[in-house]
Amino acid sequence: MPTIILPPKENALFKRILRCYEHKQYRNGLKFCKQILGNPKFAEHGETLAMKGLTLNCLGKKEEAYELVRRGLRNDLKSHVCWHVYGLLQRSDKKYDEAIKCYRNALKWDKDNLQILRDLSLLQIQMRDLEGYRETRYQLLQLRPAQRASWIGYAVAYHLLEDFEMAAKIVEEFRKTQQTSPDKVDYEYSELLLYQNQVLREAGLHKEALDHLNDYEKQICDKLAVEETRGELLLNLDRPEEACEVYRRLQERNPENWAYYQGLEKALKPGSIEERQKIYEDSWLKFPKGLVPRRLPLNFLTGEKFRECLDSYLRMNFSKGCPPVFTTLKSLYTNKEKVTIIEELVVGFETCLKSCRMFSENDDGKEEPPTTLLWVQYFLAQHFDFIDKHGLALEYINAAIESTPTLIELFLIKAKIYKHAGNIKEAARWMDEAQALDTADRFINSKCAKYMLKAGLIKEAEEMCSKFTREGTSAVENLNEMQCMWFQTECALAYKAMNKLGEALKKCHEIERHFVEITDDQFDFHTYCMRKMTLRSYVDLLKLEDILRQHPFYFKAARTAIQIYLALHDKPLTDDSKESKADAENLTDKELKKLRNKQRRAQKKAQLEEEKKNAEKEKQLKNQKKKKEDDDEEIGGPKEELIPDKLSKPENPLEEAVKFLIPLKNLVRNQIETHLLAFEIYFRKEKYLLMLQSIKRAVAIEPSHPWLHQCLVRFFKGVSDSADLAEAVRTVLKQEISRLFGESNPESFNKNYLSQHSNSIPHRLAAAKMMVYLQPSSDKMACEIATALDESLSGKSLQICTEVLEALRDGQLGEDQQKAAETYRAACHKLFPYSLSFMPPGYHDNSTTISANGDLSAGEHDDMSNEM
Repeated sequence: MPTIILPPKENALFKRILRCYEHKQYRNGLKFCKQILGNPKFAEHGETLAMKGLTLNCLGKKEEAYELVRRGLRNDLKSHVCWHVYGLLQRSDKKYDEAIKCYRNALKWDKDNLQILRDLSLLQIQMRDLEGYRETRYQLLQLRPAQRASWIGYAVAYHLLEDFEMAAKIVEEFRKTQQTSPDKVDYEYSELLLYQNQVLREAGLHKEALDHLNDYEKQICDKLAVEETRGELLLNLDRPEEACEVYRRLQERNPENWAYYQGLEKALKPGSIEERQKIYEDSWLKFPKGLVPRRLPLNFLTGEKFRECLDSYLRMNFSKGCPPVFTTLKSLYTNKEKVTIIEELVVGFETCLKSCRMFSENDDGKEEPPTTLLWVQYFLAQHFDFIDKHGLALEYINAAIESTPTLIELFLIKAKIYKHAGNIKEAARWMDEAQALDTADRFINSKCAKYMLKAGLIKEAEEMCSKFTREGTSAVENLNEMQCMWFQTECALAYKAMNKLGEALKKCHEIERHFVEITDDQFDFHTYCMRKMTLRSYVDLLKLEDILRQHPFYFKAARTAIQIYLALHDKPLTDDSKESKADAENLTDKELKKLRNKQRRAQKKAQLEEEKKNAEKEKQLKNQKKKKEDDDEEIGGPKEELIPDKLSKPENPLEEAVKFLIPLKNLVRNQIETHLLAFEIYFRKEKYLLMLQSIKRAVAIEPSHPWLHQCLVRFFKGVSDSADLAEAVRTVLKQEISRLFGESNPESFNKNYLSQHSNSIPHRLAAAKMMVYLQPSSDKMACEIATALDESLSGKSLQICTEVLEALRDGQLGEDQQKAAETYRAACHKLFPYSLSFMPPGYHDNSTTISANGDLSAGEHDDMSNEM
């Protein structure tokens, strides 16, 4: 259809439509569209139809919008406006590849349109099409050589393509055009200089970077960055004397920064431990109150020197009352000799402080205040908790609480000890006691909520968080809005433990959505950073976004979701109504009546809850509508609602699991769990080559991992048993199996593994499970191997012993192992007396319950520990 050209009056109206769209006055824009399209001559005007569609999309009417824009495009295929609008529509739906195609089509009809070029460059950098981005930025530079964003965008394109020298040249050419007096402070110019220096450093031009820094030092506002960069460059250029001076100046500026001491060490190159210690001894004299110069030598000193240095470090901290002192020493606990010295020293302090209120009987100094003993006991409680002596840890923390019952930190540690000892319910009670001491402390509130979630008290945790969330909305809604991922991760794990798989999956999907939102939020920065010159932060942001899903929050959510989807594949949820019908047929009249009454009560309760929820939702919707009217919604309609019931009954659970797995395979390759989860999915899909890929990657990380061993045996048996494999696949698998397993069969491979790792409980458990998997008749022997708790065996942790007990109960070590499970539970109860997992069958946790207001209802906390 030929292009319809609007007369002046309608053309003016069309320009007003564009203005209304830019100013988000969508309703007015629609009125003007109606005026043009109401005229029969222009009822099919392509560009107006497209603009009407775009405006409707902003109001959430997506289907109508697409229909209008496509109609407009059909009517005017040679209009750059129609193609541009179609691109914007695709972008709002996050179909970025399609949007890029539309923009390219628009440029065919108007190749120098700045707005289209800018929009195209935004999508290219978002999609990391760096080659295309460079070309688009070059076009923008040719069209607008006077704009600084044109130069900066072009330089950043080369920087991201790692052509550092070209990027440096472009920035230098642009810098020459900036007229600034040397004495004037200009923050944006300063940022440009620092970015230029970063590019030079990344190009490996250290000498040029140092000269550049010296030349423009006066015009750079961030003096600290200048000094730190100078120190780094001098070390790279092997000029230790000058580097030494720089790091000494930096130390005077901040004597508590670890990096400055490491820089000084690199500059001085000490040849022996004595020389290395001398560096820190000089700093003690310079900074008598400095803690870092006393802490760092503890990493490399040993024996008597370590004891002396530790003695002075701990005395300073205990006298001053420094709560995080244990955390600063935690990294030393990998060395058993150092752990022994720490224990001897601090236990000695406690004995002397009790008897003569001094650290040592030989001290001539003044007596220590009573708080010193308190902090020593606080340290010892954490020390014994860390080395799994929970009884001793509780003794020390109880003594400290007795002397100072108002110090929140003590209750915090007591809760932590109970958590590590395996009694999360008691831990949650003590954490609640801690938060009751200071209800205005957000950190304690969050900790308490986290412990409640671990204890399965989801409602109570929500109420706890509601003290710090926005009024008028439910706590869960507000926490989701604020992207509070620690809460959602813990919620998912709590729901999974309660077997509410739909609710757990909802939380996992919410976390996944947060990561999508964070990726989309880059759009706000592509133009802003060019304008404000925050280029170093911008490049860092782009690099961070590339590896965003490496974050532990995503890993935990993805792992939980994959485990749930695997469970749903193995045992899909059935329809409740069918089950209840089948049960009802087998009941007597009396039992049936009882069941009906029970169902009616449950229905009534559910109805009341639903009404309450709906009332809350209506209130929220009213607030949202009001907000919408005040400031019309951004491009993009509402998101699809996550319904737990629907999520827990997916059509293809394994495909859903793969969606969570792909980012892990790309970004978290160095963790063995990624590849083992991949194996579990592909094992169920019977994809042997993908199983092989997962196994090989896992073997490269940790060949003797217990879970990997189980995967290997199942893979070996699976290949041996499968008859319908393609010839080429079978050949590849044969070759790889002979490399991985040698000439053995699954049974002898499992036997060898057991003999190699006969001293480790986790490895024994894995081998025992596989014995039963390969030969169900060997369950008695497998049970003996897995349940051994001899002193000589390593890996005897609470988690592993719980896994063994679960394996006995759920039949992984053979059927009817109830008697063995009970014997094993009793043996573990002696080893871990506080753990709920090993409590006697009749045990009820009847000490206290947590009430919603954050207090503990009456009852004695320590009944149980006294009982022990």
